[in-house]
Amino acid sequence: MKYISNSDHYKEVLSRVQSVKHMLWIGTADIKDLYVEVGNEKKPFLALIAQLIRRGVEVRLIHAKEPGANFREDFDRYPVLYDCLERVLCPRVHFKILVFDGKEAYIGSANLTGAGIGMKAETTRNFEAGILTDAPQIVEQTMNQFDDVWMGKHCKSCKRRDYCADPIK
Repeated sequence: MKYISNSDHYKEVLSRVQSVKHMLWIGTADIKDLYVEVGNEKKPFLALIAQLIRRGVEVRLIHAKEPGANFREDFDRYPVLYDCLERVLCPRVHFKILVFDGKEAYIGSANLTGAGIGMKAETTRNFEAGILTDAPQIVEQTMNQFDDVWMGKHCKSCKRRDYCADPIK
């Protein structure tokens, strides 16, 4: 288990996304047009997600609200995302979770934004904290929490259903 703070989020967490082989689950309250380094290039995070999907990686994304225009513009540049990115909108999601191949999990405070987990400069970055772990019990519990939301376990009793653009059940 490793404690992650501030700029280490980018180095320790997002760098793992590129090496995922089978599945990547992402849960975040907020997602914006985040950029990442891929080799010597800076690319939209969505370009990396599209690349993973083309390689056959299952990518699931749960987020709380519709992203802004810049994100949608980047999204539109990668048609594979329309067909193959599994996505659920849940206004109650506030967790920040990434699960890598079911073997490692990040649990923390950083949203998928430049200031949260991305490439912002130290002086414009949020103060974040999280844990990156490969402890099987914690990874399993993280996956169970994600899956409960993904499968709509809480939808019927949700007090925000009137605000939900995408009720599962």
